[in-house]
Amino acid sequence: MKRFLAFFALIAVVLLIQTAVLSNWHALPVVPDILLLAVLYIGFHNGSATGEVSGFCSGLLLDFLSASPLGLNAMVRTVMGFFGGLLYRNVETGGIAIPAVLGFTATIAKALIIRFISFFYPGSVLTYSLFSPVFWYECALNALCAPILFWVLSFFTILSKDFSTENMQ
Repeated sequence: MKRFLAFFALIAVVLLIQTAVLSNWHALPVVPDILLLAVLYIGFHNGSATGEVSGFCSGLLLDFLSASPLGLNAMVRTVMGFFGGLLYRNVETGGIAIPAVLGFTATIAKALIIRFISFFYPGSVLTYSLFSPVFWYECALNALCAPILFWVLSFFTILSKDFSTENMQ
């Protein structure tokens, strides 16, 4: 129960930072998707099932706060949480380079998933232009934010699956 509340608190705090603070900060050309990075962190450190659930819940909350069709962000973040969970215990997320590469590639994957979904709903889903500077700014900002967010979240051991195995022994 503690871990569930910790995941929910993390998603709520990151969602508020992304939607209330970063979206109103006009110095940035785009808003970094730190909610996506948090879902990836949860998936990397807890497995695909936890990554999927946290991705779905965070995406659904983001859908309620955005103008996107209901379920779009939930679908994208569920898929990203699943793939992040596939790398559970296979990728070391410490340091700077690996989280930056993961944040960069996750942003590209998010854009490709949204592009794929837009083929089924052409009038209602806005896609990224993969060759626009705005898209590459978001990729760069996510690459810059990922190591910082992963480093901050590493201090909260309750967010890692190792926390539950240590407390059971």
